[in-house]
Amino acid sequence: MKILVTGGAGFIGSHVVDGYISKGNEVVVVDNLSSGKWENINKKAKFYLVDIRDKDVLEKIFEKEEIDIVNHHAAQISVPLSVQNPALDAEINVLGLLNILELSVKYHVKKVIFISSGGAIYGEADEYPTTENYPPKPLSPYAVTKFISEKYLYYYSHQFGLDFTVLRYANVYGPRQIPHGEAGVVSIFMTKLLKGEKCTIYAYKDEMEGMKRDYVYVKDVVKANILALTKGSKDVFNIGTGIPTSTEALFSKIFIIMKKMCNIPDDLRFTNKAPQRPGDIRRSCLNISKAKKCLKWKPDYDLTKGIKETAIWQIKHFKGV
Repeated sequence: MKILVTGGAGFIGSHVVDGYISKGNEVVVVDNLSSGKWENINKKAKFYLVDIRDKDVLEKIFEKEEIDIVNHHAAQISVPLSVQNPALDAEINVLGLLNILELSVKYHVKKVIFISSGGAIYGEADEYPTTENYPPKPLSPYAVTKFISEKYLYYYSHQFGLDFTVLRYANVYGPRQIPHGEAGVVSIFMTKLLKGEKCTIYAYKDEMEGMKRDYVYVKDVVKANILALTKGSKDVFNIGTGIPTSTEALFSKIFIIMKKMCNIPDDLRFTNKAPQRPGDIRRSCLNISKAKKCLKWKPDYDLTKGIKETAIWQIKHFKGV
């Protein structure tokens, strides 16, 4: 089948493109390269340098390519940036999605796989780990746009019969992640250690070990996107591990693994502490029982295995090899 992947030059999207192509699918990538990279683009994919907000150009692609499935990864992903500029966040994440949905209906796309955020959409959930049945309580403009986007999917499904699957990601990490913004904390820590710089842990005063998050490896996320091609019709799924890890515990694991791989100075074991940032939630962890049952999906990587693979890539990339 022919799959359009928006954001297919980005960290997660490019891995999904690779996974789709490895299964014999034809892939078209749309990306404006605001955070994606040329080197991430699979050579077997057809690439268009386009912003999802440009509906006229997007329409030409839909008309020409005869897309079967859209996988929508393109987004503004920074929570602090969404707090600083909620209008820009909505312009990209909501209006950009509406362009995709309008064209998907017009050009008879069979299904849209939409990437939402289990790490942000539930807010400070009382249910922990959190299931898909928990009513979202978004605490940032970014989380609000993801929640609104899911509601638009339900509308387009009801009104026009457009099929969809929503994947609510936990905190994804792995090779190709850029060390910018809060979303890439694993990459940020690794890059700082390789530069010989101390890392910073953001924390609430009464929880100095930092926020608790559910970290899921990118290859496990790819597997969920492949399964969603044929499973999960008109439904929402958490994609994580169900295991919470504090920022401090994450840093310690990264430090220990990287020290064994390269000569990281001992004094970098000690981190700086800083107050929580706007939009930060204390804890987030996803219940993944539904994905296991309905998608037949489960993570293959624990945190140690995933960080080791990521560190190997980061060290190689940092040295410019």
